Amino acid sequence: QVQLVESGGGSVQAGGSLRLSCAASGFTYSVNCMAWVRQVRGKEREVVASMYRAAQSTYYADFAKGRFTISQDLRNNTLYLQMTGLKSEDSATYYCAARDGYCSVPLKTSRDFPSWGQGTQVTVSS
Repeated sequence: QVQLVESGGGSVQAGGSLRLSCAASGFTYSVNCMAWVRQVRGKEREVVASMYRAAQSTYYADFAKGRFTISQDLRNNTLYLQMTGLKSEDSATYYCAARDGYCSVPLKTSRDFPSWGQGTQVTVSS
C-alpha cells in the first residue's frame, strides 16, 4: 500500500496562489498514476489534474487549465499542485490520490484511484 500526506492548503485572497504538496510513502514504486482531486461539501469529488508518472503526461479539468500545474519530484516521491489565479469557487478540500495498478494515460475520474490522502483545505475569499 501507499500512504499519502497532503500539505500546503490554507486561506488566500482571490487571485492569489498556493502550492499543494503530497508526500507518498510505502510501495511508491507501484504507483503509476496520481492525481489531485477536490471536493466541496455535498458535491462529488472531481479530478483537478492527474499525471501518468512514467511519461509525465498530464490531464487537467477545464477549470484548471491555464491556472493550475501538476508536477512531481520522483526522487522525493512528492506530487505538487501549483495553483494560481485562485477563485472563490476553487474553495474545497483537495485530496492527493494514487493508483498502484495498471494505467498508461492520465486518469480522469476519482473512482479510478484506490489510495487517498486525508485532504487539505483550500479557502479562497473574494
